[in-house]
Parts: sequence; C-alpha cells; structure tokens
Amino acid sequence: MTSPERSTPPQTQNAERSYRSPAALAGGVLLLVLALWLGGDAVLQGDAHTKLTALFALLLLVPLVVAFTLRPTVRAGEDRLVVRNPFRTITLPWGAVENLRASFSAEVFTSGGKYQMWAVPVSLRQRKKANRRAERGAKASARGGFGLGASDAGPAPRATVDQTMDELREMKERAGQSESAQGEPTVRWAYEIIAPCVAGAIGLAVLLAL
Repeated sequence: MTSPERSTPPQTQNAERSYRSPAALAGGVLLLVLALWLGGDAVLQGDAHTKLTALFALLLLVPLVVAFTLRPTVRAGEDRLVVRNPFRTITLPWGAVENLRASFSAEVFTSGGKYQMWAVPVSLRQRKKANRRAERGAKASARGGFGLGASDAGPAPRATVDQTMDELREMKERAGQSESAQGEPTVRWAYEIIAPCVAGAIGLAVLLAL
C-alpha cells in the first residue's frame, strides 16, 4: 500500500508527489532494530572471531534491509518521474515515458525497456476486494439503487496501486510535449548500498573459510 506525500498544497496540479510503502518502512525499521540488537550483543559479548563475524554480517545485512525497505521511493514532478529502487535510481523525463502498468508489479515503460517501481507494490488481494465491491455496487444499481454500494453511495473503490497509477498517468498527460519534460532516461547505481554489501559478503566468506 502506498500513500502520496505532497510537498505543496494539493490544489497545485503539478505539485511533486512522493510514493512509498508504509508496510515496507515499518518492516524495515523492525528488521534494523532486531539486527542491531542481535549483532550488537554478539560484538559486545562474543570472542574475537564472533565479533568479526557479527560486524561483517551487519555490514552485509543492514544495507540490504535499507535497500529493500527504506530506500524505495517514487517521486513524480512536473517534468520527470524519479524511481528509486534498491540498487539504482532511474530518472525519467515524462517525454521518455511511454506507458505505466501495474499487473503483478508496477512498471514504467520507455523505448529502451521497462523499470519496476519497488515503492508501489501490487496487492492482488486488495485489487480483488475492490473489484468485488464494485461488482456488488453495479448489481445494486441495476436493482434500482438500493443497498450498500449503490451508485448514490459514490464512486466504486479502487485498489491503492490503481489509484497511484492513475495519478502518474495524469501527471504524464499534463506534462505533454513541454520542452522541460523531454530527455533521455538516466540510471545511477547506489554504490553506497552496493559497496558495504560486497565488503560484508567478502569478509564473511573469508571468516567462514578459516
């Protein structure tokens, strides 16, 4: 589930929007607390070999937890879409975006390929629930508008991911062919995540081989 975080008042159509997964954020914090607690105890109480093993394990695990839970973000602005995934950040001018789709995962398509949006998870269960409610509402309307979910009760609910994709498509349409929204996609690898993971993995491999 994601929730837009607007940096300016919502009445501003082209205000930048930020999407993250609250569930991933909560899970990441809990995993970090657990890892630091167990790892810290091993560093303080263990022998030399245990301390080194714990340090290298933390060096590997902490960046991985951050990468897959706290790091993923999607920021949509007036001119571009920025997708921050676990190990890289993709900057996409709206003019380079050809399509946005959410089936089993949320994806953005360009002429050069597609990129997943980790910060916008797809909940098939939530989507099925929303579809069932929409079907009940349609049936109630067909019977004369009586009952829960009738047409006078408001629009049928939609899954959060589908609402998010609609908002992103609207922002792309508003960008149109403006000059500031043109350009090529750029990709930056998250070496601040990759480097400590590699160091931790190498350290663990050496210690386990001794």
